[in-house]
Amino acid sequence: MKLSQNKRIAINLVFISIFVWTLLLVNPGHIMAMKYCHVFASCPSATSFQMLLEMKLFSAQLIGWGLMVVAMMLPKLILPIQFIYQQSFKRYRFLCSLLFVFGYILVWMVVGVFMIEIIMGVNLLLPMSYMPAFGLFVIALVWEISPIKQRFLNLGHDHRILSAFGWKAFRDSLFFGLTHGVWCIGSGWALMLFPMLLPKGHNLAMLVVTFIMISEHLEYPRFPKWLLIPRMKLLRIIVVQTRIRLMIF
Repeated sequence: MKLSQNKRIAINLVFISIFVWTLLLVNPGHIMAMKYCHVFASCPSATSFQMLLEMKLFSAQLIGWGLMVVAMMLPKLILPIQFIYQQSFKRYRFLCSLLFVFGYILVWMVVGVFMIEIIMGVNLLLPMSYMPAFGLFVIALVWEISPIKQRFLNLGHDHRILSAFGWKAFRDSLFFGLTHGVWCIGSGWALMLFPMLLPKGHNLAMLVVTFIMISEHLEYPRFPKWLLIPRMKLLRIIVVQTRIRLMIF
């Protein structure tokens, strides 16, 4: 049976996400470089920081951050990329999608520079401490129920009309990726940073955060106000799809 275009897009993005997740969990060559942060954090000092720089740990962390963004965020881009395919001519679709993803990841990489500086600084000043992660967890909870968070989530549903011809189509796709990245960062910056501040268990925390961020992205826009709501749409979808599959077989 031939798959629809939307299903092919979803399957391909999920497959890439799973592949990158595997890289992060197996961690060949210590991609995430967390091990070395905690080793030097045991004796925080200016010398420790200089040793981290000489080991090019920052660049290693930045690579790990980029892979983390790809693994966690690609499933969130299924709907926007499906939208691009619907709005673009066949000969432009793939390149427009690549430009969208490039713009999106570029924004996250720029923010990642500051995130990594925070992570390295915290590891040096408060080695193996859960206090920074706990403090950020409290901030993330407040951010989750705030109207500002909901505004960013609402903006993430704003899929502007894209130009159909020539360089304008490519320009619009790139700009779409940049703006979509900004809205995602605005809504999920605290959730994204939280796992990286944990001395242990950051992989499990990343998986939980990914589930939460995908779920809240699937929710319908709401009026921005202080509101505590369980954003568990992804779980509901999984339960329904599982029941359907069990009925079929």
